[in-house]
Amino acid sequence: MELASKLRELLGNQSVADDPETLALHSGDKWFAAHTPEVVVFAGSAGDVSKLLQFASREKIPVTARGGGFGYVGGCVPARGGIVLSLVRMNSIMEISFEDAVAIVQPGVFTADLKTAARAQKLFYPPDPASMKDCTIGGNVATNAGGPRCLKYGVTRNYVIGLEVVLTNGDVLRTGGCVHKNKTGFDLIGLFVGSEGMLGVVTEITLRLLPLPPARSTLSAAFATATQAAEAVQVIFAAGFLPSSLEIADHLTLEAARRDLGEMIVPAGNAHLLVDLDGQEESVRSEAGAIRELLETRKANAIEMAIGEADCERLWALRREFSNSLRATGLTKLNEDVVVPRSHLVDLMEFAEKLQTKHGFPIACFGHAGDGNIHVNIMADRYNRDVAVREKVDRALDDLFKQVLAWGGVITGEHGIGLAKKRWWPDATSEVARELHRKFKQILDPHGILNPGKFV
Repeated sequence: MELASKLRELLGNQSVADDPETLALHSGDKWFAAHTPEVVVFAGSAGDVSKLLQFASREKIPVTARGGGFGYVGGCVPARGGIVLSLVRMNSIMEISFEDAVAIVQPGVFTADLKTAARAQKLFYPPDPASMKDCTIGGNVATNAGGPRCLKYGVTRNYVIGLEVVLTNGDVLRTGGCVHKNKTGFDLIGLFVGSEGMLGVVTEITLRLLPLPPARSTLSAAFATATQAAEAVQVIFAAGFLPSSLEIADHLTLEAARRDLGEMIVPAGNAHLLVDLDGQEESVRSEAGAIRELLETRKANAIEMAIGEADCERLWALRREFSNSLRATGLTKLNEDVVVPRSHLVDLMEFAEKLQTKHGFPIACFGHAGDGNIHVNIMADRYNRDVAVREKVDRALDDLFKQVLAWGGVITGEHGIGLAKKRWWPDATSEVARELHRKFKQILDPHGILNPGKFV
């Protein structure tokens, strides 16, 4: 109560909440862990954030910044209590310029809303995380979020060209701007993108936009095995095509979708491939036809081809429901966003089946086949209630991450380390890299108040 009173004096009554319902709402994300903060502050401006961080630094009180709260690794869980800093009220799309091909937004803007606003001006913001209707641009910056279109267009980092960041002492850093090329000093933007809220609080983001592709096509194909589907991915690349998205799903994912959505909606077969193309209409139609012929030579069946935004989205509706269908099984879905070199895509799908046999958990794989970022979903019963189950899951993850790293892969491509992957952070990095992280953290957050208790 004393902390809340001090913050109300500093920031005003409307910006501070400490009622049980609000505290509980801001205690966790989509992972199972949660910790109740002492107080929640709803920032309205960079000035509010600056005042708060000056106060918190002086008093050495933890501050955990938060966007939509849709992360999968406990990244915005206030592990040491203290203050949760919510940025959802800072939700203005300040500018979209067709001439400059940029958007200037506050961190609380929902990703889907930005994409819609850009599209209205014939501009295109490519990153498309599955939770784009619920996640914010600020959260995307914190985790360097991706999505299916990463294959052709890259991740959030590739579009951030300017940032306003409030540092822990209250100073406001502005770096970058509205230009699309900039080599003035070190890449400070790259330092903050993906830093999981541990180095500063982003209060304004300038994003590079692209011309909106006028045409789109989607192909949906079923295969007898996940191996056949994965091999088809390499065939598409070998023929010189670069789809905007290339998504794969295994038989467990499809079975869950059939139970949840109905047999008629989900194609027959034990694996599913979704190929998305965009560009000029003539080239899109030509490439889609050629890829269809390629898929037919690879023994694909139930091939569907859509042209145009509405028909393409109809085919994508199935892909967007995979996570919900797996959750509908009643099991806890532990979504591991590992990435392997593309040459090991088939190996990863086959290894997931071996893990299932060894550890006894159903394991469903789907995701971004084009860039090797496959979501390996361990489906566990009583995970939230039974310590023994969680320990057994950790042993399965030990095996998964060890193999992924042995192939030259990484343990997270999109979600970040947060709390969920903290245990494997030392395995995934060198001592030199970890020490460099610690030094950056010490310089930018000398009192260790920003998002403490995570991997640094």
